[in-house]
Amino acid sequence: MQNQDTPSPNQHQLDQYRLGVPVKLAGIPGQRAHDSRRWQNQPHLSVSLAYVRDILEYLQSRNIHFYRLSGQLAPYLTHPEMPQFHHQIEESLTELAATGDLARQYAIRLTMHPGHYIQLSSPDPERVRRSIRELDAAAQLLDAMGLGADAVIVIHVGGAYGDKEESRVRFVQNHARIHHETRRRLALENDDRCFGVADTLWIHKQTGIRLVLDTLHHRCVNSAQVSTLNALASTLATWPADQRAKIHFSSPRTAMRILRRGGVEQLQMPLVNQHSDFIHPFEFIDLLQGAQDAALRPFDIMLEAKGKDLALLRLREQVARLAPELADLVV
Repeated sequence: MQNQDTPSPNQHQLDQYRLGVPVKLAGIPGQRAHDSRRWQNQPHLSVSLAYVRDILEYLQSRNIHFYRLSGQLAPYLTHPEMPQFHHQIEESLTELAATGDLARQYAIRLTMHPGHYIQLSSPDPERVRRSIRELDAAAQLLDAMGLGADAVIVIHVGGAYGDKEESRVRFVQNHARIHHETRRRLALENDDRCFGVADTLWIHKQTGIRLVLDTLHHRCVNSAQVSTLNALASTLATWPADQRAKIHFSSPRTAMRILRRGGVEQLQMPLVNQHSDFIHPFEFIDLLQGAQDAALRPFDIMLEAKGKDLALLRLREQVARLAPELADLVV
């Protein structure tokens, strides 16, 4: 099957920074990213894939070529007490191939980012087994779509469980237990609570796993006081030369919000690790200009903002107005 990265890009395309959006979109209200029905209603992967193809059509119309698939595409796929859902991949091979073909046709790179239930650092063997089953299933989905090596599954280290160093070691040990076909899909992201870039770099040295820099998380957890640009350079270097590295970029929420609980209004102050509705354009421009000045390799940028695709489109316009020298590089 044709690799997702074909046709071969020209040099200008190789220099570009491809912006992406995760899961549910804001520009098409009501559009689902996966079949979220309860098990009683017989949800199915084939339904999720129909939603995904609609999303790909929309992304193509907006010239957006990087998208994060929902981690729940195949509902209840690995649920131990619901064997009726265990064969969805085999039952949807035609739809999976069609979805992969459409992504290649539109040159849309795809990734996945399972939730925090993936805990390879856990001291509980059963929880680790469940995590590995989930990762195997995600890798099988991407393989069945015929996607290339750029279609990664981004994970976190997991919990610290009272001992950060021991948890890092457990992650490395459990990573080695994962089948090679699944391991080759994995990429590791620094988090906003415990495991920073220094930790993910340590794990990379033990395992070879590729690293995804989350710029906001790096601001939250950075005990070594490494600059964002240096953290970016270090994580980009973990990717093979023939693969497009990824980062996550977001801005912290600064707005106060008013909640209503029991008819009473309460003020909610923002937290520094919460995503804002849109992206701070000057911080984004500073990062790209720094990367250009340091001659760092280009990379894909998953924008994590509440405004989703609307935030991406607005950022693209702002870069064109505020930093026109970067406009042709931000797509």
